[in-house]
Amino acid sequence: MQILMNPIGVIHSPYKEPKDMPIQGIFKPDVEAWAEIYEQYRDGLKDLEEFSHAIILYYFHKTSTEQIQGKPFLEDSPHGVFAMRSPHRPNHIGLSVVKICRIDGNRLYYREVDVLDQTPLLDIKPYVRYFDVRQNANSGWLDKHFKDGQVPDKTILY
Repeated sequence: MQILMNPIGVIHSPYKEPKDMPIQGIFKPDVEAWAEIYEQYRDGLKDLEEFSHAIILYYFHKTSTEQIQGKPFLEDSPHGVFAMRSPHRPNHIGLSVVKICRIDGNRLYYREVDVLDQTPLLDIKPYVRYFDVRQNANSGWLDKHFKDGQVPDKTILY
């Protein structure tokens, strides 16, 4: 089965290259970007400004590499692609939780950016604390890197 998707917009980010881009936007919380929503989807932004955060789904457009296992930035040993957030995955779909700053017309301004400039935006969903927060969750191999409130040194891609 083939699935076709069309972007709903494009992300405008200060990150033109992966250099200096954090592995997750929470590590550079003050960096701002904006998503330009195509006109036919603009009305879909209605009421989103009432939420503090959103989940954006996008297409990793700068890679054609597919790896079923790879070494994530915090590790020297390989992990399965479904146990990490590598862009080198089947379908090249990315996900980020972002902090909504404001909505102006067809533009969604947000912080906690970890996406390259000109990335095709596939979807936006509201972050809902009643649905999205899980109690007693664990984060697999990542837990050891954040033990006792520590933040790892490797928070930048390169």
